[in-house]
Amino acid sequence: MATEVQKFVREAGYKPLEDRCIIIKYAPANLSEKFAAFFNSEFYVLQMCEHEIVLLPFNTTWGNLRKDVSLVLPYGDIQSVELRDDLLNTVITIHTGSDTIRLTTQQAELSDLRSSGIYATIYAGFFKNWHKENLDGTLKALTELGNN
Repeated sequence: MATEVQKFVREAGYKPLEDRCIIIKYAPANLSEKFAAFFNSEFYVLQMCEHEIVLLPFNTTWGNLRKDVSLVLPYGDIQSVELRDDLLNTVITIHTGSDTIRLTTQQAELSDLRSSGIYATIYAGFFKNWHKENLDGTLKALTELGNN
């Protein structure tokens, strides 16, 4: 896991789980939004912590991670998590008692050539793509939430 991500999450008061962070964006609702989202560079780190999911935003101008928590979702609020492949991405749909949160993440196979790989290597050196390394385990852990 990127030490910078871990550091920011701890400074915000949460306990990050090792190897449980990936790069995500909010998922578009329809085809029109997909076109607009293609040019949107608002990426986040989804970090699974001891008791919650935390989203940390990247600075859209400089590409560095901001010391800001944009969403905290306690595991107890999650009813289910569904995954669906959508072309070169995987859509993560999180259902809570009162809301549905749709996120999208770039699949591992082309991650080195896409934004997720670029953002991931910024904090780990140019030969380590922690998004790619963490993706399968993080997605599996997410689908296990709400099913207890």
